[in-house]
Amino acid sequence: MNSNLCGLYGITDAVLMPSLEQLLAQVELSLQGGATIIQYRDKSEDKNKRRAQAQALQTLCQEYSVPMLINDDIELAVAVEAAGVHLGQSDGAVDEARRKLGNEAIIGVTCHDSIELAIQAEQQGADYLAFGAFFPSKTKPNAKPAPLHLLHDAKQKLSLPIVAIGGISMDNANQIITAGADMIAVIHALYAQNDIKATAQSFCQHFNN
Repeated sequence: MNSNLCGLYGITDAVLMPSLEQLLAQVELSLQGGATIIQYRDKSEDKNKRRAQAQALQTLCQEYSVPMLINDDIELAVAVEAAGVHLGQSDGAVDEARRKLGNEAIIGVTCHDSIELAIQAEQQGADYLAFGAFFPSKTKPNAKPAPLHLLHDAKQKLSLPIVAIGGISMDNANQIITAGADMIAVIHALYAQNDIKATAQSFCQHFNN
């Protein structure tokens, strides 16, 4: 397992971080608190903004020796020399990402609540598999809920690191990790908090128990 692929996985949010300054300040606090991987997620059509933010975030994450992945955009990941990319089911193929980003890149794949999709992604050469949503999520309120036993089943059938996403909070993080998640991906429960650094530290504590 890639040693980076465990722990707290922070995902940026354009609403919570509308400016570049807020983006960098909030992500840096989460890095100081122990986040081990960061994903830049911005669904806007403003290519110049996305390029500038992703480039600045890549520089920040490099200072902390933490990999920064781009959500759903292989070309942007190439442009800013990101550590990798996170692909949804309709965002390009793993082999295309691998060809463009190289063998060292981290490529994650959304598998929703499907072991079958995860097996397929593993066979295609993904580096980690993301399941969810496990709880109601502000980011994707209509996501089909995934059962907790999915994490246990995934650990039995797959050899890649597992990311759990969707409504994960301080209240339920422990049961998600106990069920088998190697990483917990968090947006609002991390970046909407008053003390992001302390919140990140508290999430990281769950991995040390």
